[in-house]
Amino acid sequence: MNDVDRSIAPAEVGHLARAVLDAVGTVVVGKRDALELVLAGILAGGHVLLEDLPGLGKTLTARSFAQALGLDFRRLQFTPDLLPADVTGSFLYDQRNGDFSFRAGPVFTNLLLADEINRTPPKTQSALLEAMQEKQVSVEGVTYKLDEPFHVLATANPIEYEGTYPLPEAQLDRFLLRVSFGYPQHEEEWEVLRRRMGRRREEADIKAVVDAATLRAMQAALEDVVVEDSIGRYIVALTAATREHPSVLVGASPRGSLALLLLARVRAVFGGRDYVVPEDVKSVAAPALAHRITLRPEMWLRRVDPAFVVGEVLEATPAPASGALPSYAAGGPRH
Repeated sequence: MNDVDRSIAPAEVGHLARAVLDAVGTVVVGKRDALELVLAGILAGGHVLLEDLPGLGKTLTARSFAQALGLDFRRLQFTPDLLPADVTGSFLYDQRNGDFSFRAGPVFTNLLLADEINRTPPKTQSALLEAMQEKQVSVEGVTYKLDEPFHVLATANPIEYEGTYPLPEAQLDRFLLRVSFGYPQHEEEWEVLRRRMGRRREEADIKAVVDAATLRAMQAALEDVVVEDSIGRYIVALTAATREHPSVLVGASPRGSLALLLLARVRAVFGGRDYVVPEDVKSVAAPALAHRITLRPEMWLRRVDPAFVVGEVLEATPAPASGALPSYAAGGPRH
């Protein structure tokens, strides 16, 4: 059996995920909930938008996860003069061979940090679209497949708008979820300083907990996590309710329902289960749906936030019985 064919159980996925989070937590202090969401996005096979103020650990988080997951990592700083070819690569003339050869861009990696993605023009932003959705890039009519796993962790500053290009809805929808870290508590910030003095250098290295092949096996194992019909219908009802909310101009697309499904499966594994309960769905609803909602213009004047809308939708949408287990759950009935 080769590495690609390796199979593991959902219970082992939870164990490995906790080990990865513990490793990343040695560098990124006090952000366990946010780190769990980032890892959930990766395990669910998606891309994550880290939207927060500068200096709160977004870049450090991306690099730390790459190290802990044993992934090839590249960082691309998005700037106003960045061209699509700077992302995907381009054909260059080789004088020795008298022909053009393709030089791969930074998108050919396992984990790409797209730093300050909202600082580059839409044409360059869109260069990531095909890679994020199709796991391939097209250059001069030639299509190149990206090696799996492939994930994009993009950072954006939500406050400073001068010289930025807001991501269009079509590209925001490509991100499985959006995560914010927020400022640390005083003790957490002191712990950051204490650890920096302890290691006597700026860089912090993490030993790999898993490798790329194991990550692919962990992602494949999530397909064995059972989602009962009532939970699936609850997911659909939540997403549909965002389209009918009076404060919303455009609600979440069916891709939002899919994001809820995939992330809820990961949450179930984090909780030591191979089946999803409503609480798993609720815990990821705001990160999975809020960035897919476009509010009516007048709502911005009232300081209504998309996450607030998701909260109202959660309160208004009846959930199935929390303890209900699927009769066809792996391993037979539980008591």
